[in-house]
Amino acid sequence: MTTPTAAAALVDQLVDYGVEYIFGTCGHTNIALLDALGRSPIEFVIARHEQTAAHAADGYARATGKPGVVLMHVGPGMMNAVTGVATAALDSVPLIAISGDIPSYMYGRHPHQEVNLHADADQTAIYRPFVKRAWQVQRVEDLPRFTERAFWTATSGRPGAVLLNVPMDLFSRPMPATVPAYPLPQSSSRPDLSPADADRIAAALVVAQRPLIYLGGGLGGADGRQALRELAEHLDLPVAHSLMAKGALPDDHPLVMGMTGFWGLAETNAYTRDADLVLAIGTRFAETDASSWNPEHTWRFPPARLIQIDIDPAEIGRNFPVEIGVVADAGPAVRKILESVRRHEPQVRPGLREQIRTARSEMFAASAERGRSDQFPLRPERILADLRAALPADAVLVTDVGWNKNGVAQCYPLPASGRFITPGGASTMGFGPAAALGVQIAEPDRVVVALIGDGGMSAQLPALPMAVERGLPVIFLVMNNRAHGTISDLQSSFFGRSYGCDFVDPDGNPYSPDFAALGRACGADGYVVAEPGELSAALKTAVERRRPAVIDVPMVNEPVPTPGHWNIKDIYQGLFD
Repeated sequence: MTTPTAAAALVDQLVDYGVEYIFGTCGHTNIALLDALGRSPIEFVIARHEQTAAHAADGYARATGKPGVVLMHVGPGMMNAVTGVATAALDSVPLIAISGDIPSYMYGRHPHQEVNLHADADQTAIYRPFVKRAWQVQRVEDLPRFTERAFWTATSGRPGAVLLNVPMDLFSRPMPATVPAYPLPQSSSRPDLSPADADRIAAALVVAQRPLIYLGGGLGGADGRQALRELAEHLDLPVAHSLMAKGALPDDHPLVMGMTGFWGLAETNAYTRDADLVLAIGTRFAETDASSWNPEHTWRFPPARLIQIDIDPAEIGRNFPVEIGVVADAGPAVRKILESVRRHEPQVRPGLREQIRTARSEMFAASAERGRSDQFPLRPERILADLRAALPADAVLVTDVGWNKNGVAQCYPLPASGRFITPGGASTMGFGPAAALGVQIAEPDRVVVALIGDGGMSAQLPALPMAVERGLPVIFLVMNNRAHGTISDLQSSFFGRSYGCDFVDPDGNPYSPDFAALGRACGADGYVVAEPGELSAALKTAVERRRPAVIDVPMVNEPVPTPGHWNIKDIYQGLFD
């Protein structure tokens, strides 16, 4: 009987863990593992750049709820993936990054591509600031145990990214028969809310005069969202949400106020300032969602009282003082609160739903009015309106940064069966094109749109050939303003001109590649929108054809409305002393 190599044993372990896809790139340090993968049911999704691979694995994980796996090469390979892995880490996405390393017996001699200037072969140090844990495998016997720890750590508690770093020679060494298997736990429990605390929270909600539920991205699962909906409806509680929570409750629900903070709605921010009790669920109160924590614009703690539920104890009270802090899985905790609340009479808050309806109707109506404009290049609201009309209700929007993220969160009426996926924690340009590939692999029957700017498309050009190679019918819709538009607007507002933010040719004329032609060169369909009515037609054709497609849409550069506050404006105005 042939003794399996460590690479073969690792692949068998990954199969046992239910891994179906691994995203990555090849290199001389990981081809032994690739060879073993080639004889397994796991499919290797080859990328043309490591950041593309990491974002695609991230998108797959967000769409499925299962951990994504990305495979990298030593040195420049794993460094290319830093942005993608960090994006997943900061958005609490379970991601296992596996990197090949230099031979274990050559540490410190600076072999080919070793990261070695101030520390010998310590490439794991590059990832330690943002991963939950980094393992440096030094013995073949440790690889199965470290792999189990990596998957458990990535998926337990607050999910996140981890790194498993393996010297290349260990992949080719035999795995001793005495090494035991390390299966994942068959079941595990998460921190739960005690009945006593559930009763305390329910009682506080019942007696509050202006209570508010504030929902972050940490409430996962249909059961938790349904419980939240029933809780809000029983006590007639308004629900505000962070960027990452858009779609957790339907946009058209009569109690959904919308997003808070810098890009939030004025009415929502006004309600947060006057709330007397806030139940915050699965949120870290990020700076942009909290108007840089300035009480003049969004949250006021005190006088408001804060009840905060989060699975990560480090988030309880990080940004605001807490009256009741609960370390618990948000979904089961909300269900416990709902059980306690149902022992109280339902409540009705006169005028609340009409207040919300009026505010949201005015916001959507204003956006819809701007979306009817035949101005060309198109206004961003026109692009979003045509997109919403052309897509099936269950389409998935994967965005980048700028209008395609903040504008969608503000004024795109997401259907209840739709999905909005965006890079919140790192706000990473280039996330959209690549992450959409992983989403499409996870959801082969749904329409997936990468809604991106020309800067984001330029940042992830490798996503185009990867879509064609895999036959992924992602629609890359490029909102093309020939600039890093959000920053260009910001600079123009405070410094009187834009410099270094706009794309121009040597004569100073606005410049952009022909993204549609680039798509066609890669084997995708390509559409250039030359007049207002052509966008709807291109979208309709792209949805029907189910092929990779690039739609290049000229867009006027105008800022996203910012009803809230961001401290950077104080800095530009010299008001921060």
